[in-house]
Amino acid sequence: MKEIPFLCWIRSQSVFDPFAVPVGPGDDMALVRPVTDDLLVTTDQLLDGVHIVLADHGPQAAGRKAMARGLSDVAAMAAEPVAAVATLALPPGFARADAEAVYLGLRAAAEPFDCPLVGGDVGSWGGPLAITVTVFARPGLREPILRSGAKVGDAVCVTGALGGAWRTTRHLTFTPRVAEALALADAFDVHAMIDLSDGLSVDLAHLAEASGLAAELLADALPIHADAKGLEDPLAAALGDGEDYELLFTLSPDQADRLLAIQPLVVPVTRIGTIVEAAAGLTLIGADGRRQPLEPTGWEHQT
Repeated sequence: MKEIPFLCWIRSQSVFDPFAVPVGPGDDMALVRPVTDDLLVTTDQLLDGVHIVLADHGPQAAGRKAMARGLSDVAAMAAEPVAAVATLALPPGFARADAEAVYLGLRAAAEPFDCPLVGGDVGSWGGPLAITVTVFARPGLREPILRSGAKVGDAVCVTGALGGAWRTTRHLTFTPRVAEALALADAFDVHAMIDLSDGLSVDLAHLAEASGLAAELLADALPIHADAKGLEDPLAAALGDGEDYELLFTLSPDQADRLLAIQPLVVPVTRIGTIVEAAAGLTLIGADGRRQPLEPTGWEHQT
């Protein structure tokens, strides 16, 4: 595959709002016209053999997941996507049609959120396919929601259902909860939030640690996905599988009661625990009321 003809093809496929993106791909930099002084930035990689199996899932699914992962980070802070750039490191002999499919997957994930792909880079190397996506966003109707805002007594809530995403294509086809996060931030006083990429227990531990607190989880309250119910230990899957890309957030108990009563989102919201006063740590409370320390489990890159 030749780089220049591929980049020319990308430019031919690119359609932008000329006010929001006066200059798209083709120059040394894109020009994006922000409507706010604050700009949020996230970047993430997708690696063949780690986040996807290219031979099984195909290049378009790889592109879609790469973009959706970045958009899930935007959702975690209740922000609005503005634009994205992507770089592709292609393995030797990667076909032009497959490179086009990666681009189409990136764009398919971004378009529903009005997030134009305004630039990037393409190269080749001796390793597997690697995609890096950087997404730029602006705050929604309120300040960005951080991990560090949880308060003692907060209800811990989660959207959707958890566990077993790798057993199906759900880890490839998930919808980033951007709209849901904005709706929550608009109607409720959400104190802290994170997206569930690495696993419920480890991501909750990150949120609690950032807030200088701890958390208790109710085992029988966890919404276990149908994908996990056929596993030997569905509870462990819900706690540690990761790749669910749902929202985990905290808010006051009275706000949580109102949210749970009206269920305003397109996905259900479940209260699964409470933020408590402690230096660190998670506690799992069983259906019988027994309490035990919960060691966070989930994905962690090894270097």
